[in-house]
Amino acid sequence: MKFNKREFLELCGLSALGVSALPLLKLRAGQVQPNPKAMVGKRWAMVINPGACTDNCRECRVACDQIHNIPHLPDPKHEVKWIWTENFENAFPGQEYQYLEASLKERAIPVLCNHCDNPPCVRVCPTQATFKNKDGIVLMDYHRCIGCRYCVAACPYGSRSFNWQDPRPFIKEINKEYPTRTRGVVEKCTFCVERLAKGQIPACVEACTGKALVFGDLEDPQSEVRQLLSAHYAIRRKSELGTGPQVYYLV
Repeated sequence: MKFNKREFLELCGLSALGVSALPLLKLRAGQVQPNPKAMVGKRWAMVINPGACTDNCRECRVACDQIHNIPHLPDPKHEVKWIWTENFENAFPGQEYQYLEASLKERAIPVLCNHCDNPPCVRVCPTQATFKNKDGIVLMDYHRCIGCRYCVAACPYGSRSFNWQDPRPFIKEINKEYPTRTRGVVEKCTFCVERLAKGQIPACVEACTGKALVFGDLEDPQSEVRQLLSAHYAIRRKSELGTGPQVYYLV
């Protein structure tokens, strides 16, 4: 069985972590078939309705933190975050105007990685640890990250976090189904790609009781995200930069 350079590095990374490479070897050999229940899309996107967000609700972030082993560090300067909230002015600089609905100005706006069509983080990564999947999701290969933080500097949304210290002591209960990270590694939202592979929607979407977060295939005219964008006006964060963000906000 032959391996390309990327596959070889994946196996080396697993070995370094003391993880068995057998499942991956079986997958390469064709002995393990993809989950038939896996969600398949041509261009995954998220639509967020800030008006449906409940004040001070943290269900989306709590679910994301628990599933992805996100630490709660005592120093706010070292915070690791995949999904969080900002006020409207900070989330959409330059798009605030005098007659904007007062309730929207005061709302906490959920923000996360925008999984851009033209992601600057991918362009600047010297090791290709950050890469864009064929379905549009921008992913991280933690084993290839050298901690240079070029991607952190390039991201105009502040969507990437750097592990200044070992995050594992600051995780209350480790989810063994998702890998923990190490000191010196960058991380971010992945649109729950590991859940999509099992036919599950992203954890934040599932946890949102107000149905403020909707996920789907932007290329499917029948998908809920397309229906919402066809019926409502939406804005995107810093779209003027040409990054092509794929998280849309209904206003």
